[in-house]
Amino acid sequence: MPVLGLGCMAMTGSYGARDAEEALRTIHHAVDRGVTLIDTADMYGWGANEELVGRALAARPDLRQRVQIATKFGFVRPDGGGDLRGIDGRPERVPLALEASLRRLGTDVVDLWYLHRLDPDVPVEETVGAMADEVRKGRVKQIGLSEVSPATLRKAAEIYPIAAVQSEFSLVSRDPENGLLAACAETGTSFVAYGALGRGLLAGSVGGGGLAADDGRKIYPRFAPENLARNADLAGRLAALAAERNTTPAALALAWVLAAGTEAAPVIALFGASRPSRVDDNLAAAGLRLTEEDRAAISAAVPPGLVAGERYAPDRMAAIDR
Repeated sequence: MPVLGLGCMAMTGSYGARDAEEALRTIHHAVDRGVTLIDTADMYGWGANEELVGRALAARPDLRQRVQIATKFGFVRPDGGGDLRGIDGRPERVPLALEASLRRLGTDVVDLWYLHRLDPDVPVEETVGAMADEVRKGRVKQIGLSEVSPATLRKAAEIYPIAAVQSEFSLVSRDPENGLLAACAETGTSFVAYGALGRGLLAGSVGGGGLAADDGRKIYPRFAPENLARNADLAGRLAALAAERNTTPAALALAWVLAAGTEAAPVIALFGASRPSRVDDNLAAAGLRLTEEDRAAISAAVPPGLVAGERYAPDRMAAIDR
């Protein structure tokens, strides 16, 4: 079971321009350092991110047997381009979405395949049933759900085993503590935390002075000018605690997330990295062992009530099953 996974979303422009060759080097370096989970989705760059991961695998054929590839489906794009149109979890779309992902990734099987968001017009049992058919066909090894409620997880798990639930979870995004982690333990489901560094806030990589003009994080309320200075101060609090422990804020934030796991419901944390050195910084978290007292002290120093702004704009929050 991996402890840390590489999230590739930002490698294709979600947070601003990126160098594709540097991204490939970063993926290769992460695997060489022992990372065994690579996370992508069909809507990251509308296929470009999966293609990038596919390029990384094709350039190093030895890697495919060393890693688990996780990807997601569900979001659909407007016919004329632009932003998200909605979510399509109809059973008839399931095999089509998978075929497209397999083609872009250059593989014949996805190790972990998520429904990216619950389709409010389709019972989760129907979508999961169609996803389970793909496991039986041998094109998917395990299935997962992203941003679902405890009730939805329980309903889905009655249809087919849910290997993982992925949701945003960090010192500044604590919603999974309100029942979802417990539901994962109940159903034997691993929990995969994305946004474990608060999209860079907790790593100290975002200052209060603002973001670059092309930085895609501007769509998130927590990065709006009226909120950013206050939120950047949270990294200072975490940095002080990290200095006491001779580590980095990023490693400490990731270790805090990992320590939320239990034997019944292990927690896996995804981290993003724009270059190989960032991989090394984040992997330091795997060597940190936090006691319950340590975790409580960190929680108290960076309480969620201090973060300014929601994690998504209202229309995107509406797509989250809560």
